[in-house]
Amino acid sequence: MSDDIPDGTEDVVGVLTERIEAHFGMGIEQLRAAVTLKPTANPDATEIVRWHGLLVDSQAVLDRAEDDLLAALETQPSEVDDPTMDLAQRVNAAVTARDGRALVVRWLLDPHAPGKKDLAAERLARLHRAVRKGPAVQTSAPHRPAVAPASVPRAGRGVL
Repeated sequence: MSDDIPDGTEDVVGVLTERIEAHFGMGIEQLRAAVTLKPTANPDATEIVRWHGLLVDSQAVLDRAEDDLLAALETQPSEVDDPTMDLAQRVNAAVTARDGRALVVRWLLDPHAPGKKDLAAERLARLHRAVRKGPAVQTSAPHRPAVAPASVPRAGRGVL
C-alpha cells in the first residue's frame, strides 16, 4: 500500500482506517472503545481516534455536497447557474477539509514524520521533569553578610 493519500479513485477514509487498524492491531471500533474507556492511556491513540472521527465527518459532508451538486447539474441546461456554482464551491471546500484531515491522520501515524522527533523529545523531557527529586531552582535565599562593607558608599539622600 502506498504512503500517499489516494486519488479520487480510492476511498481515502477506508485506506487510512486500514492503516490505523494495522498500526494498533485492532479494528477502529475496538480502538475507539478503548480510547473512550481510558483516554489518557495512550495519547497517540486518542489523538488518532479524534482526527479519524473528524475525517469521517468531513467525508460525510463531502458526500452530501457531491450528491447535491450532481442533482443540480442534472437539471441544468447548457449553462450552469450561480446556485450550482455555489454547490461546486461547497464540494471544493469539502475536499480541502477532508484532505487536510487525512494529512493529519497520516502524519499522526508516521513516527518519522517531520516534527515528530521534537515532540517525542519534549514528551520525554516532561516525563523526566515529573520524576525530578528536588526543586528545579534554589528555594532558599542566598546568604548575605549582616554588615555592609565600609568601602562601599551607602545610597541615600545627598549621595550622588
